[in-house]
Amino acid sequence: MTLNGWLQIALFMAAVLLLAKPMGSYMTAVFERRKTVLDVVLSPCERLLYRVTGVNPSEEMPWTQYAVAMLVFSAATLLLTYVVERLQHVLPLNPQHLPGVEPALAFNTAISFTTNTNWQSYVPETTMSYLSQMLGLATHNFWSAAVGLALAIAFVRGIARREMKTLGNFWVDLTRGTLWVLLPISVVFALVLVSQGVVQNFKAYDTVKLVEPQTITGADGKPTTITTQTIAQGPVASQEAIKMLGTNGGGFFNGNSAHPFENPTPLSNFLQMLSIFLIPAGLCVTLGQMVGSPKHGWAVLAAMVVLWFAGTLTTFWAESQGNPALHTVDAAVSQTASREQAGGNMEGKEVRFGIANSALFATVTTDASCGAVNGMHDSFTPLGGMVPMVNILLGEVAFGGVGAGLYGMLVFVVMAVFIAGLMVGRTPEYLGKKIEAFDVQMAMLYLLIFPLLILGFAAVTVLLPNLGLSSLANHGPHGLSEIVYAYTSATGNNGSAFAGLNANTHWYNDSLAAAMFFGRFMMVVPMLSIAGNLASKKIAPATAGTFPVTTPLFTVLLTGVILIVGALTFFPVLSLGPVLEHLLMHAGQLF
Repeated sequence: MTLNGWLQIALFMAAVLLLAKPMGSYMTAVFERRKTVLDVVLSPCERLLYRVTGVNPSEEMPWTQYAVAMLVFSAATLLLTYVVERLQHVLPLNPQHLPGVEPALAFNTAISFTTNTNWQSYVPETTMSYLSQMLGLATHNFWSAAVGLALAIAFVRGIARREMKTLGNFWVDLTRGTLWVLLPISVVFALVLVSQGVVQNFKAYDTVKLVEPQTITGADGKPTTITTQTIAQGPVASQEAIKMLGTNGGGFFNGNSAHPFENPTPLSNFLQMLSIFLIPAGLCVTLGQMVGSPKHGWAVLAAMVVLWFAGTLTTFWAESQGNPALHTVDAAVSQTASREQAGGNMEGKEVRFGIANSALFATVTTDASCGAVNGMHDSFTPLGGMVPMVNILLGEVAFGGVGAGLYGMLVFVVMAVFIAGLMVGRTPEYLGKKIEAFDVQMAMLYLLIFPLLILGFAAVTVLLPNLGLSSLANHGPHGLSEIVYAYTSATGNNGSAFAGLNANTHWYNDSLAAAMFFGRFMMVVPMLSIAGNLASKKIAPATAGTFPVTTPLFTVLLTGVILIVGALTFFPVLSLGPVLEHLLMHAGQLF
C-alpha cells in the first residue's frame, strides 16, 4: 500500500463528490421537466417521438401500469437483440464474415444486455459483428440504463408524493433519461476516449507479422509455429462510453477495460471509473431535492461512500500483500518471489494501472453493478477477490447501477427506518410517511429473492458434476468461489466473472440467463409496489419521537443494516469459498 496509490484513490472520490451535486441538480430538472440548456435541441426530438409512438406525455401511470410498460419494452428490445445476433451472417457491417450466434448463446446474451448485466460467455471480437455490437448491444446499453434510471425516479416520486395513485409516465421517463442524460454525456465521453487512443472505425481486422514467432503445442501433441497475429478493430469508443456511464460493463474485446484499445492510458482509466459513479452519486442528490430534504440525499450518499471505502481498503491491502505460496517454490525463482511479495500481487493486472488502480477499479465496478474489469478478479488474492463478490452480494447499493443502486438502497432505507421504529417502540416513519406492514413485507420479498436465486442456482450447480463442475478450471474453495461469483454476478446484473469458469455451455447459458432475468424483473415488482403504496399516503408532521433520516446516526444505522443482512445471508458460503482459500494459502504461517 503506497502513498501514491492512496492519493489516486482520494482524488477519484473527491472528483465523484464534486460532480454529484451538479449532476444531481441537472437530473432533477430533467425529470421534473424544468428548463435545461439542451431543451432547444432535444425538446423537438422528444415531441416527435411522442407523436410517432402515440404516447401522451401528460398521462401518468399507477405502479402496476408502469411495471407492465417496463416489462413490455424490455421484452421487445430483448427480441430485437436476439434476432440481430441470429441473423448477423446475412446482415451488413460484418467484415470478418462471422456466422450467426448459436441459439443458446444468443438467448443468454440478449437477456444479459436487456437486464443491464452484460454477462459475456463468448469472445466478442470473434463472435459479434460490428452491427451486432452496435444495434444489438450498444443500444441496449442505453435502454437498460434508461430503464433503471426511470425506475429509480418512479420510486423517488413515490416517496415525494402524497395521496396520489400514480408514479409518472414510464415512456416519458425513459425518453428523457436517454435523450437528456445518457446520450449527450456519452457523445462527449466517446470523443474524449478517442483522444486517448480508443479506436473508432469500421475497418476489417488487421493481420501483422510477429517480431518473434511463437511455437505452441496443439491438442494433437504436435508443435505449431505462429508467425502472424490478428488485431481486431471496430467502433469501440462509442460503445465504451455508454458501457461505463450506463454501468453496463460489456466489453467490445474479450480483455474488456484491460485491453489497450478500450482503456489505453491512466487518464482513460480514471475517467472510466469516474463515469461509472457519476449518475449513481448524482441520483442521491436528486433524491434529496425531489423529496424536499437535501440532507437526506447526502446521508444516503455518505452510507455509499463508507461501504465503498471499506471495500477499497480491503482490496488494496490484500493485493498489496502478494502471494505467500511463492515462498515455497524452488530457489531458482526465489528472487522473483521476493520481488513480487514486496510489490504485491501483480498476477492478472496491467502494469500501466498497477495494484492501486486495479484494486480501485475492481471495487468500483462491483459496487456499481457495472462489471467492466481492468484486471482479472480470478487472479486476485482470496480476500481481494472476495471483496468484489461481497460488493455484489450486498445488493450493489454503493453506489449501485444506474437507478438500480438507488432503488435498492431505498429498500434498505425502509428496513432501517422500520428497525429504528421497533427500537423506540413507535410506528416507523420515513419522511413523514408511516411504514406499515405491506411496505415491510414487500421490502423483505425484495431482499429474499436475491439470495434465493444466487444460493439456489449455486447449490444445484455443485450437485451436477457433468453440467456444472466440468466447466471449472479450479476445484476446492476457489472452484466454489467461481460458481458462486457467476450466479452472484448474474443475479446482481453485474456481469463480471472469475475467469476460470467456462460458462459457454447449455447449462450455464440457460441457468445464468434465468438468474439475470429474475434478478432484474422479479425484484422490480415489489420495489414498485412499495413506491405506489408510499405515494398514496398522507404526510404526518414530525414529532420528538420521529427518527431523523438526515443525520450521521441514520448513515450508521443504514450501513449496519446492509452489512448485517448481507452477513447473515452469505457468510456461510463465503466461509467455504474465499475465507477458506485464504486460510489454506496462509496455512504454513498459521500452523
